[in-house]
Amino acid sequence: MSVAGLKKQFHKASQLLSEKISGAEGTKLDEDFMEMERKIDVTNKSVFDLLSKTTEYLQPNPASRAKLNMLNTMSKIRGQVKTTGYPQTEGLLGDCMLRYGHELGEDSVFGCALVDMGEAMRQMADVKDSLDINVKQNFIDPLQNLQDKDLKEITHHLKKLEGRRLDFDYKKKRQGKIPDEEIRQAVEKFEESKDLAQRSMFYFLENDVEQVSQLSALIEAALEYHRQSCEILEELSGKLQKRISTASSRPKREFKPKSIRSSMEALDNSQRNGLSYSSSLKSTDTQINNTVNGKTGHITSVPLSWPESPTSNGNIHQSEVLDQPCCRSLYDFEPENEGELGFKEGDIIILTNQIDENWYEGMIHGESGFFPINYVEVIVPLPQ
Repeated sequence: MSVAGLKKQFHKASQLLSEKISGAEGTKLDEDFMEMERKIDVTNKSVFDLLSKTTEYLQPNPASRAKLNMLNTMSKIRGQVKTTGYPQTEGLLGDCMLRYGHELGEDSVFGCALVDMGEAMRQMADVKDSLDINVKQNFIDPLQNLQDKDLKEITHHLKKLEGRRLDFDYKKKRQGKIPDEEIRQAVEKFEESKDLAQRSMFYFLENDVEQVSQLSALIEAALEYHRQSCEILEELSGKLQKRISTASSRPKREFKPKSIRSSMEALDNSQRNGLSYSSSLKSTDTQINNTVNGKTGHITSVPLSWPESPTSNGNIHQSEVLDQPCCRSLYDFEPENEGELGFKEGDIIILTNQIDENWYEGMIHGESGFFPINYVEVIVPLPQ
């Protein structure tokens, strides 16, 4: 910075201190200007909060949002184009219903109803994903662009105006000590900055219908989401009513208990059959011996040899693992997103990196990925 620039910065700082500490009054701008500046400030704050709150509306779970941001950041670092989607609650509920519905089987009315509802929940999760994409493209991105360009430019003009006002007030108070030419230049620059700031604020506020259009796009996206969700739920309701009607009209089955005595008799019969079968095997064995040896004899028993268990190799492998950063899993971890590493309780995992305060990166069975820190117990820590 040149000497003239340093001198101007000193003038601004001196004037600001005199206004803050001594209560000196600076040049007042007109009321219209002040009102526009107030509206711009409120608009700037509203856009900032709207971006944050809209994201929370679409993705309400803060832990899932943080995890999603971490995975997408790692994908960008690795050069992967595909990003991980937010785990919608409707999809998680649908997967749960489908799993237990299939386990109960098609002969269970409750199981079939769970499958129907699970598929409907998955459809709603897809509709919610479409809502996320639609709102991001037509509401969040335009607001972000508004904040990064128009509002940022207006803020720059206002900041420059404030600096030139301080410089002007400093020189005005020292009139007579400072050449008139410097004061005249300070007045011209102050007027120039005021005109630029006022003009940019006026045109921005005059075209605020654009922000109304963006709000309309948000409502249209939400309306389409609820419309499609309503259709899915109405269709599901019809299916469940049909299943209730069918289950109510089917003939009732009679309960026929089996007594413990009949069960024991069946067990005795099976044991007798087993003994007779064993006896027939022995008699057949004796006949074979007589045929082979030419006389009554017996077969010499041959001891069987079993391969030794690879205990020593396991100990060698474990000692190799313990020579590097590693940890032991405390619980089973099932990966839910691409890039996560699954393991079972008690597995030894090689540590390669700590992503943040909640996630490790490691390797097991030749596969690498991320896993939560609170699922493992560190044996050999990573180097600091």
